[in-house]
Amino acid sequence: MSVYDSYMYEEDKMGMTVTSGSVTLKKDPQNLVGISIGGGAPYCPCLYVVQVFDSTPAARDGTIQAGDEITGVGGISVKGKGKVEVAHLIQSFKETVTIFFNKLHADPKQGKTLDIVLKKMKHRMVENMEASTADALGLSRAILVNDGLVKKMDELDRTASMFAGLVTHSRSLVRAIFNLSKVHHGEFDAFSSLSFPNV
Repeated sequence: MSVYDSYMYEEDKMGMTVTSGSVTLKKDPQNLVGISIGGGAPYCPCLYVVQVFDSTPAARDGTIQAGDEITGVGGISVKGKGKVEVAHLIQSFKETVTIFFNKLHADPKQGKTLDIVLKKMKHRMVENMEASTADALGLSRAILVNDGLVKKMDELDRTASMFAGLVTHSRSLVRAIFNLSKVHHGEFDAFSSLSFPNV
């Protein structure tokens, strides 16, 4: 029994629920559905959607999303197959193709945080990987650089840093105004203690 066969019998979902489904997509004039596939043999026991490209059949349909596991194409199981083989299988269908998938569902309260953490982990992993291995796993730098959520997170980090700087500057300014008021108060006390002759 191969590692892929054993994977089919037991798979750790780490406490997350899994739903299975299928979607039939009408292809564009270039015979594409608009998804990027990662994983697959010999590096990974499963294949998954790395990215759904904008303005494509998959994006307009909205059913398949990045992170979904692809389990079959046109009724054919893709367990143990390589991503190139699956891509060719998808292209072999004309006009429409039915893709079967598994979708993982995390706790909604922690979903956004989990997604951001996983994306940051992918960035760290790619930094220490060979380009060919990262590409085979669907973790290529080009895709990660275009990751909208990570870009938004970086933008929020920069905004947070800017506001932290403004708060620090405001505190320094308030402290300076307070010290200046103490100086003015001292001057007032000094002048008020002087005696002026009556005219």
